[in-house]
Amino acid sequence: MNWLSFIGYGAALCSTVSFVPQAWRVLKTRDVSALSTPTYAITCCGFALWLAYGIGKSEWPLILTNGICLVLASFILAMKLMSRRQRDSVAQTLAPTAE
Repeated sequence: MNWLSFIGYGAALCSTVSFVPQAWRVLKTRDVSALSTPTYAITCCGFALWLAYGIGKSEWPLILTNGICLVLASFILAMKLMSRRQRDSVAQTLAPTAE
């Protein structure tokens, strides 16, 4: 593995980890009022396109980063689009002690 691969995996790690606190906060507080729906929709589209590109190029740093980030950003977007009751139900199922 060369130094460029290490840079790619480092970027993948940073990108992925950057969405975890937001996803956890949404899960814990169920509050999505400050989040922008269009921003997360565009972000999800971007991750999906980068994922497709990474798959097409067989570039694992792109595949890993964008695959995981797509899941996390899609979760946040889905929670934003749900009603409060639905968000509460999902959060209770995924993290019953997170309240």
